[in-house]
Amino acid sequence: MNNAMDRTEDFGTLYHPKSALVFYESKGLDKDMYVEHFDMDKNGTPINAHPLTEREAGVLAKALTTEKQKQSAFLKPVGILPTNILHINPSRDKGAVIWYTKSQKRPLYFIEGLGIPSGQGFVPAMVWQATKNSLRVFALLSNRRPTEKTLLYYAPFFNIYEDGRVCMGSVSIDIKNSASVEEFTRAWEDYFFNSYFSHLMGENSPVKGNCVTLWKDLVTSDRTFPTALLKSSNKTLKNLLS
Repeated sequence: MNNAMDRTEDFGTLYHPKSALVFYESKGLDKDMYVEHFDMDKNGTPINAHPLTEREAGVLAKALTTEKQKQSAFLKPVGILPTNILHINPSRDKGAVIWYTKSQKRPLYFIEGLGIPSGQGFVPAMVWQATKNSLRVFALLSNRRPTEKTLLYYAPFFNIYEDGRVCMGSVSIDIKNSASVEEFTRAWEDYFFNSYFSHLMGENSPVKGNCVTLWKDLVTSDRTFPTALLKSSNKTLKNLLS
């Protein structure tokens, strides 16, 4: 998939050098520590050397505490856990979330070669499974909250492998270690729907019939997604939990 728009301004913050610390240690058995604080000029050059003050030490301690809190906030909800969240592994290294979305109208982008106009179209209810670096998607027959026994269907889109993995192509993924579960799921949905669909993965259509014809019809009409065209993946939600 290719980026549909430049969203780099949303992915990070530009930081400028403001100050620097130099730690000095005396020689001998009874080591003594001295900390010198430097301000930075507009070119990033250290100036105005002086002993670290109590106030400056407090600011540093607060900054370090805030960063520690951010690192431990990964995949925690901002408030009450959203009802569409089905499973969370909050590990910073292997963190993953499974959630579902109801059928709704979404922006859809297609490369010119497919002959499908980009626009708004209804998509089916979906199950999403994501880590910081990868995404799998499946479709559902209804908007009901799925259970472990709920049957999953192939997601009726381009750029998706048979096992549900999404080929993100040139899309640059940047999920922060401090992302809440709401930020995490919203970011992945934005990555998916704000990117261009370009080609089918494999020889088989993910729907009953022609996938190109289906999306031509949906983006040029106000029709709800025809769930009768979904194809079973022979997987249930429980398979994603194992």
